[in-house]
Amino acid sequence: MGGESNNNSNSSLKWFGFVTAVWVQAISGNNYTFSNYSDALKTLMNLTQLQLNNLSVAKDVGKAFGILAGLASDSFPTWLLLLIGSIQGLLGYGAQWLVVSKTVQPFPYWLMCIFMCMGGNSTTWMNTAILVTCIRNFRKNRGPVSGILKGYVGLSTAIFTDLCNALFSNRPAEFLMMLSLIPFAVCLIAMLFLREVPPSSTPSEISQESKYFSWFNIIAVIVAVYLLAYDFIGSKGHVFDIAFSVILLALLATPLLIPAYIGLKSWLDSKQIDNVEDPIIEPLLAQQQVEEVVADDGLVNGDLRKSRPLLGEEHTIVEAFKTLDFWVLFVSFLCGVGTGLTVMNNMGQMGTALGYSDVSIFVSLLSIMGFFGRIISGTVSEYCIKRAAIPRPFFNAASQILIAIGYVIMAMALPGSLYIGSVIVGLCYGVRLAITVPTASELFGLKYYGLIYNILILNLPLGSFLFSGLLAGLLYDAQATVTPSGGNECYGPHCYRLCFLVMAGACLFGCALDVLMGMRTRDLYRKISASKRSKSVVNGT
Repeated sequence: MGGESNNNSNSSLKWFGFVTAVWVQAISGNNYTFSNYSDALKTLMNLTQLQLNNLSVAKDVGKAFGILAGLASDSFPTWLLLLIGSIQGLLGYGAQWLVVSKTVQPFPYWLMCIFMCMGGNSTTWMNTAILVTCIRNFRKNRGPVSGILKGYVGLSTAIFTDLCNALFSNRPAEFLMMLSLIPFAVCLIAMLFLREVPPSSTPSEISQESKYFSWFNIIAVIVAVYLLAYDFIGSKGHVFDIAFSVILLALLATPLLIPAYIGLKSWLDSKQIDNVEDPIIEPLLAQQQVEEVVADDGLVNGDLRKSRPLLGEEHTIVEAFKTLDFWVLFVSFLCGVGTGLTVMNNMGQMGTALGYSDVSIFVSLLSIMGFFGRIISGTVSEYCIKRAAIPRPFFNAASQILIAIGYVIMAMALPGSLYIGSVIVGLCYGVRLAITVPTASELFGLKYYGLIYNILILNLPLGSFLFSGLLAGLLYDAQATVTPSGGNECYGPHCYRLCFLVMAGACLFGCALDVLMGMRTRDLYRKISASKRSKSVVNGT
């Protein structure tokens, strides 16, 4: 009876913690919102496009210090990582708010770079805490976990943008105030409930998890469609905007119904303990559980004594560095996320160059389509692994081809091309993030996953520097004319055409690397697929 009660408590805590993780992810995409206030910074500080892009690079360089979060995730509790991230975000975005709201005179350029870096680094602590904890808690459903959590990161830009538009008429100062205060408050809530708990160990529990994740997916899709509808309908007055905001917040609270249902179900089941089918797992079976987890992660016969681990076994960061697979994954990730970040960081100027006075709809489209890319790819890739042993990297390859097509469409600058390009780039960027997260854990294990994940995330500042800071910034400035205030401006499709074409070529190269990775991991995914199917047979599904 005591063991049953403890299992019920762990289950409820695990799912309530997952809900708070969803909330943190829903507000941790603030790094992708730069276009919403970049014009205000450019005007107030009299910056050239290259200088402005380098500010965005400083923001993304903050992710390079995510290595610290990765190291800390192996030694410190989840709540401490969340606390560090929330305080950094409060300071980093709070300083930017002071400048844009004209509360203080603009800080020196170098100091603004530091504050941008702090804001960017804040999300690495949040994301590391969330992803490491949740993937360990739900290790048999890594694809759906990654898709849902990364999906809400994709929605976060649209959530912030639409709330600011509804409540504050999309004013940059109020937008930055939201970026500094809301994540801090949400992280304080998550600190109370999110922690590591024992993962599910029986086939029935694992199957039940998949059903609950389907509910989370449905709720997330409803939120995304609701945001998309508001983007196209637009503001219809103060009362309409207030109603939209209240309903949105209610939808974001809806996932609480899932752990409430699970808790009630567990309580009712505990009343019928005599009819329980699954045996209580005693501590004496702990070693057997460890061996089962090892086998599920792709290890060969549980042999942990090899001097050089195979794909699917636990790798230290040094061991991962010594593999060709890590660097293939690293460079292909660079091609996809580096070019995608360039569009997100420069969307304000891209829209202005093509004659759009308000680019908020494009920013929101990138966010919402990024959500669909994340959530669909996470679930579909998991299904395809189980049914057909299709390696996850093949999904990355498909996204690279599609995003290259999107860049070509944007380079053509035909009527509506920015809408089409925003949809394609957002979708594929989301796929890239959601697929790479579980792929890294499947290839190199979970023991050092926090650090390995943050090494891969170095592609964000590196890609931002190469494609946004250098490529887009230099090509834009070469075409722009100097303004009387000392900044510069460029109007017309030529401002970014060459940049789009170069990025399309980079993505095709990344596609070739993803195909290579898919070919090299076929045997591993056959073993993972066989493990998943065998558990389904045992469970009768």
